[in-house]
Amino acid sequence: MVQIVGAEREVASATSGNHDIAFAEAVRVWVRIAALSFGGPAGQIAVMHRILVDEKRWIGEGRFLHALNYCMLLPGPEAHQLAIYIGWLLHKTRGGLVAGILFVLPGFLSILALSYIYVIFGNVGVIEGLFFGLKAAVLAVVLQAVARIGRRALKNRVMVLIAVAAFLAIFAFRVPFPLIILTAAIIGYFGGRARSPLFQVGGGHGRSGPGLADRDSALGEETPAHARPNLLWSLKISAAFLLLWLIPVAALLLILGPDNVFSQIGIFFSKMAMVTFGGAYAVLSYVAQEAVQNYGWLKPGEMLDGLGMAETTPGPLIQVVQFVGFIGAFRDPGTLSPLTAATLASILTTWVTFVPCFLWIFLGAPFIEGLRNNNALTGAMSAITAAVVGVIMNLAIWFALHLLFSEIIHWQAYGINLDVPVAHSINVPSLLLTLASVVAIFRFKLGMIPTLLISSAAGIGWYFVMGHI
Repeated sequence: MVQIVGAEREVASATSGNHDIAFAEAVRVWVRIAALSFGGPAGQIAVMHRILVDEKRWIGEGRFLHALNYCMLLPGPEAHQLAIYIGWLLHKTRGGLVAGILFVLPGFLSILALSYIYVIFGNVGVIEGLFFGLKAAVLAVVLQAVARIGRRALKNRVMVLIAVAAFLAIFAFRVPFPLIILTAAIIGYFGGRARSPLFQVGGGHGRSGPGLADRDSALGEETPAHARPNLLWSLKISAAFLLLWLIPVAALLLILGPDNVFSQIGIFFSKMAMVTFGGAYAVLSYVAQEAVQNYGWLKPGEMLDGLGMAETTPGPLIQVVQFVGFIGAFRDPGTLSPLTAATLASILTTWVTFVPCFLWIFLGAPFIEGLRNNNALTGAMSAITAAVVGVIMNLAIWFALHLLFSEIIHWQAYGINLDVPVAHSINVPSLLLTLASVVAIFRFKLGMIPTLLISSAAGIGWYFVMGHI
């Protein structure tokens, strides 16, 4: 890390830049943001905007949105990357590192603690009731994500067609998620390059409109010296983070072999880090497909449990992958104790998921001015977002089938692969609780966290009344 900071000093002085924001104060602010980062990317970005733009006035509206647009083009959680970007813009590499690490740390510790409770006390009735209620609310939250992103992305028939095609590809034909995203990006790129208005629909979680002008912010409108493009610095820091990311994975492969659960976790989630366009809900379909059906690390219902943990803890929603790695290693610990193996797998999964975020930001942030008003890239992002709607709808149906029915039949013919529920195996309590959660969110506009808490309490209440789930 000393080399990274040293390389940066080649392009900037030791001062903090064009402002007088103390680094210690910035650390306290990033701790506060991390502690309040609930509600998925939309809520997390709103928290950052309120504190950094409206309250602290450290960065202007235009620069904030420009940074967010860049992060939307990258694989990985955009809210986490936005924190890294702004931290770097304010206090160079150390600022980006602190902002990015603090943004993830509360969620990591929370999910690790909940994972311990899950595997140690998961068969206790109260715990079963809690997760029973949580699953129903999570399904309603995923449906809300479909509606929210759909309203933003599906502005014309072409975008609707892309969404439908993406849904059919993954739901009926099991086309891999990365291939769907790549195809959508290519279509959108050429559509945008042709300057078709059908591919210039925009998107993002951020707000728009007038706000704090860049010139009136503490950072100002001038580009700090350390934020100006410098190819040598970008190559050095990229190489450093690339090694930090891949050396542990390569070491696991060499020492343990490709069939070991730690090697599989390292490789799988490293691949995932390169294709997680469109937010956590989109990639969770890919994770569920591979982790449940291919690797057998966990069961469909357990995937819902993990998502419930991530929804109710601070930090990026994609942190749910930590739970996937935890359960996978807990059930295949090798020579280690199950809890030791699971803890190490949590660390490994988090490492290979989030280290690439630092790489993408430190490599590309100084060059983002070249992306402004780029029609081709806007078109690619628009098409990817539309495809994500279809992918998330697949996730919602997949969750619903395994939550509401105890028996699923796999039907295959003519290249089509479908999971068909057995009607008489429907779980009526789950159905009623799910419907109640949907009504609470869509009809009464109840927030995500209250819905999750009320549904969990209802699940516990059901256990005490009926004595079983």
